Amino acid sequence: MAYKPFDLTGKVALVTGGNGGIGFGMVEALAQAGADIVIWGSNPKKNADAEAALAATGVRVLTQVVNVADEEAVRAGMVEAVNKMGRIDTVIANAGIGAGSPSFAEMSTETYRKILSVNLDGVFFTFREACKHMIARAGEGGRAGGSLVVISSLSAIDGAARNEAYAATKGAVISMIRGIAVEHARYGVRANAILPGWIATDMTAGAQGNDKFNDNVIKRVPVRRWGQPADFGGMAVYLASDASSFHTGDSFLIDGGYAIF
Repeated sequence: MAYKPFDLTGKVALVTGGNGGIGFGMVEALAQAGADIVIWGSNPKKNADAEAALAATGVRVLTQVVNVADEEAVRAGMVEAVNKMGRIDTVIANAGIGAGSPSFAEMSTETYRKILSVNLDGVFFTFREACKHMIARAGEGGRAGGSLVVISSLSAIDGAARNEAYAATKGAVISMIRGIAVEHARYGVRANAILPGWIATDMTAGAQGNDKFNDNVIKRVPVRRWGQPADFGGMAVYLASDASSFHTGDSFLIDGGYAIF
């Protein structure tokens, strides 16, 4: 019998912020591996474009307009996703925003609260609702198990000047995922974090066109390039698959070697 641990046929993966950037890079790989897809995004047009781009994969795709900072929207969105897709096996909390400041001393409380509402509260709401579903399914004697993945950041472990609020959220979600991993292992639920380095997405568009930044930062990346959304597809498939059934509470740094250079 062929070894097919990465075959996701019959599984359903939900990705917040899955309509672009790293989120869509993971969605594409998950769909190509056979998983049915749920995309949460706040932009209806981007959702529709992402769904159209997945048409050739032949998997079921559900897109939902969900603001993860809205507790009730997350609750209702998860209920709808489970009802329409029948199950959710993997949830990747990828939605996030960035907003720096000229200096830490000048960072406004409004900016701080806004970043926390999406990057931390949104992850909490999303995983809490996902855990409810996965625990209930295990208790009903169904096909127990599941995978929760949070997209943290290199900034969680690397000093992020003028981005302290963003970095704080990305460090906090690592602690959250470890607690979830320990508490929910008994239900067959595993939980892990991914820490991207410098990745070419809309969030980093300004830096990508900045020659000084590229000279000072990207040339220090041992792989000698910006990361791409597609670079996260393999890890997403691994964590959604049975190949990672004994792998939980871990953090995966995907930064082209930047942090160790």
